[in-house]
Amino acid sequence: MRQSLSSREVSPSRKYRRTFPVTGVAMCGDCVEKEYPNRGNICLENGSFLLNFTGCAVCGKRDFMLITNKSLKEEDGEEIVTYDHLCQNCHHVVARHEYTFSIMDEFQEYTMLCLLCGKAEDTISILPDDPRQMTLLF
Repeated sequence: MRQSLSSREVSPSRKYRRTFPVTGVAMCGDCVEKEYPNRGNICLENGSFLLNFTGCAVCGKRDFMLITNKSLKEEDGEEIVTYDHLCQNCHHVVARHEYTFSIMDEFQEYTMLCLLCGKAEDTISILPDDPRQMTLLF
């Protein structure tokens, strides 16, 4: 009889952990279903994309994530938010999250890069009428 896993457990058959060092933090590719999934224009300043979390490769639990080491920096008019996603049970570092916000000309620009949450970019006009959406009148 095949033993089934509860939704909060991970198969113990994972033997090799894929890690990705990013600025001194080893991120774990074994804890996610897809590494850096394309999220289109969904840029998260906070939170976690739990649908991509398969469970902790260290303790085997699939639970909520802790957010730690959150920092906000401003460099050359760009806001950069970084934080770590940790397993709430064993504090294993799953991923490092980076979100940026800047204003370029008449547009707000957002980016996100995270092993767990994915990669995304968005640009929004700060004008009442988006010049990219206007049609030429002849």
